[in-house]
Amino acid sequence: MIQRYAIALGSNAPHHRFGPPERVLAAALEALDRAGISVLATAPVVRSRPIGPSRRRYANGAAVVESRLEPEGLLAALKAIEHAVGRRKSGQRWTSRVLDLDIVLWDGGAWSSPGLTVPHVAFRERPFVLAPLARIAPQWRDPLTGLSVRHLQARLGKAKRQP
Repeated sequence: MIQRYAIALGSNAPHHRFGPPERVLAAALEALDRAGISVLATAPVVRSRPIGPSRRRYANGAAVVESRLEPEGLLAALKAIEHAVGRRKSGQRWTSRVLDLDIVLWDGGAWSSPGLTVPHVAFRERPFVLAPLARIAPQWRDPLTGLSVRHLQARLGKAKRQP
């Protein structure tokens, strides 16, 4: 059965072969296609400040993809792509990284296993995830809140403007 996913992409370190973070994201999209994961839509890249100790700005994007893989299988494919591009476990959260690929939403609703939770637990509070995703999947609903991506983005913007 073909399943649809929303994927968040991020990079804030250049790659020796691909170049700056924006090109790393483009290479990741090509790698998805080579892995048999059909890329249906991609959002324009946005730049954002890092969370945590990293000082480099991030290039963030989003993609809607289709695959026959269940969520854990897709996660394994995403981790293999990250590893192939050069991501290594550092032991520290939120450090600079060449590539980060996260499953944000799945058309099957919610999924929970020891290594994966869908929807992504923090996507509702992250403008660098919601802004690109709202460009390509504004009506996609969060299965836990029932709110669309566009509505979640508007709420987040409203919360930031309030004192």
